[in-house]
Amino acid sequence: SSAPVCCSSRYGLALLSCYGFFVAYALRVNLSVAMVDMLSNNDNATINSSSQICPAHGGSLPPLHNKTAKVYDWDSETQGWILGSFFYGYIFTQIPGGYLARKYGAKWFLGIGILGTAIFTLLTPLAADMGAGYLIALRVLEGIGEGVTFPAMHAMWSAWAPPLERSKLLTISYTGAQLGTVVSLPISGLICYHLDWTYVFYIFGAVGVCWFILWMLLVSNTPETHQRISVKEKEYITSSLKKELSSSSKHIPWKAILKSLPLWAIVVAHFSYNWTFYTLLTLLPTYMKNVLGFNIQQNGFLSALPYLGCWLLALMGGQLADYLRETLLIPTVKVRKCFSLIGMIGPAVFLVSAGYTGCNYVLAVSFLSISSALGGISASGFSINHLDIAPSYAGILLGITNTFATIPGMVGPVVARALTHSNTIEEWQTVFYISAAINVFGAVFFTIFGKGVVQDWAVPDLHSHGH
Repeated sequence: SSAPVCCSSRYGLALLSCYGFFVAYALRVNLSVAMVDMLSNNDNATINSSSQICPAHGGSLPPLHNKTAKVYDWDSETQGWILGSFFYGYIFTQIPGGYLARKYGAKWFLGIGILGTAIFTLLTPLAADMGAGYLIALRVLEGIGEGVTFPAMHAMWSAWAPPLERSKLLTISYTGAQLGTVVSLPISGLICYHLDWTYVFYIFGAVGVCWFILWMLLVSNTPETHQRISVKEKEYITSSLKKELSSSSKHIPWKAILKSLPLWAIVVAHFSYNWTFYTLLTLLPTYMKNVLGFNIQQNGFLSALPYLGCWLLALMGGQLADYLRETLLIPTVKVRKCFSLIGMIGPAVFLVSAGYTGCNYVLAVSFLSISSALGGISASGFSINHLDIAPSYAGILLGITNTFATIPGMVGPVVARALTHSNTIEEWQTVFYISAAINVFGAVFFTIFGKGVVQDWAVPDLHSHGH
């Protein structure tokens, strides 16, 4: 029988890991807003074109901000590299993160990964001062620290999440990422305005260190090793996972994993979804300023709107997905595919539409927000499908899919900056079209090849006992 939700250790883990991903994403995106303020305004191309495209908005605040902090003279290519450099580190620790977390326990890997990122964030102003090269190197190191987070958390959930509560627990946990984006974009804008851009890094870095202390004190790798868990809950979790988890941790069927078509379906969907997600995440503040003419305070709030919708729909989607599976007995695979289709084709349609809104900034912001919000629905689609097809190896599978899904973070912003030299609306339309096309392809591929049941190669005990 199921254990109560209130005050349970598994929901405690979901909330604390939600705070962890909140920190991870706040540290990842604060540079996007600070960047608008770190640049000296003698970039003529930007100034000329922005005055031609959309008029600046009335009630723009007097430029109080940036009295003390230095500004830098980086061209748009350098900006693209600085914003993309994080992912060059992030891609390296995906598969090792999943593998090592499974072997040695996820608690320390996740904790130290985010702690490292927080410490590097505190050093960001120093690195920027030393030069763009140092800042790029520092962001690569931040990426290395943060690369372990998702695979390690997936490995942890494979021991903690009862199958019928998976969508609920994992969406609570991972939507911390959207929440971190929602909160850190406007707050970064305010900090830039009232203090200066260096404080963005000091304040969020400190919040990260606080999380690490709580995480070390309150969390355990498995229900068995948890000190405060009730007997009933421990029984409930372990018995619900008995049939799904393989007992042997030595053997990993790499060949079967890499030949698995359902896994490649997740890879393609994950890559496609992230192309749009990362392009918007890193460049939305730039678009808001250069094309739509918002200042830094308005910018942070408006850039956050899309992620607020994404967070809400991801949370509601998680509840709905488990309701459909548990109460209406709809097969897992159908739920995952429907949620992926809505969560990928919906954003594509609204993203392309946003390119045609001209200077109607209410429509532009609305379309961009609806586009990102619908993307939240896919959090209960392909995003957690790893745990359906191979719970024992979920961390490793997520490491594999996330490795491919990091490439858009490296390439997307650089391609987008290269296509938008003059910041015209037509140039941005091209960026939106590319993202939308990639999204639709991913959704179709996953619908054709995705699966929703544990794969034969993921239950090693079947082969060893000759059942």
